Amino acid sequence: MNSSSSTMNEEPDALSVVNQLRDLAADPLNRRAIVQDQGCLPGLILFMDHPNPPVVHSALLALRYLAECRANREKMKGELGMMLSLQNVIQKTTTPGETKLLASEIYDILQSSNMADGESFNEMNSRRRKAQFFLGTTNKRAKTVVLHIDGLDDTSRRNLCEEALLKIKGVISFTFQMAVQRCVVRIRPDLKAEALASAIASTKVMKAQQVVKSESGEEMLVPFQDTPVQVEQNTELPDYLPEDESPTKEQDKAVSRDDSHPEGAASWLSTAANFLSRSFY
Repeated sequence: MNSSSSTMNEEPDALSVVNQLRDLAADPLNRRAIVQDQGCLPGLILFMDHPNPPVVHSALLALRYLAECRANREKMKGELGMMLSLQNVIQKTTTPGETKLLASEIYDILQSSNMADGESFNEMNSRRRKAQFFLGTTNKRAKTVVLHIDGLDDTSRRNLCEEALLKIKGVISFTFQMAVQRCVVRIRPDLKAEALASAIASTKVMKAQQVVKSESGEEMLVPFQDTPVQVEQNTELPDYLPEDESPTKEQDKAVSRDDSHPEGAASWLSTAANFLSRSFY
């Protein structure tokens, strides 16, 4: 069977399968089920060796979400090939910088999982650590910028914003909090936040301000200078799009889309697992 061009419609390609897994993993309610599933972790591990960079990056985003759930970490770490494949991604010279950062972040989280179990944290502390893990503040190699974006009020604006951010070299990942017109962006330490503001200003319909905390813990909006910044463009754009909602602060509730309840996830997972087993074995 010619696997490339003559794939039938019901036969999903690697990128769409891994993107759906990533979207399912973005919902905290699905994370346990995905890791317990027979086919999903092995499939994501195989996707890390995929020749197409966007597939690798999307697989890592899915793993990043799954590692958010502390109960998943031991199983993920012990999964055959997991740590080795992460190391391969980190060491491969052809891996894009953002992808390497993501892989090393997951590696660090899984590597330290059993140490964390030895200590007893109180509830509050572990929650704070979890939020920090997602935002990458425990990872000195990435920094987080929170933007308040005037004009970010519908899907088409969000798409414009996504396109602008995806073009900047040094952006690792981002999540939108549409309800409060915010975007949480994780970037390489050498990228200036002004570059993000310039990219958003280039849409002509939106303007960004940075959200910062004052000494007393109050949030303040700080406008960026109007001087345009030279932005280094990404030459090869990944074909992935980031998640819709951020798990960081969604009013302390997990927002679940109707199509991704655990039951829906389970039936979808079996489809994914079938696809994975057909593709790889």
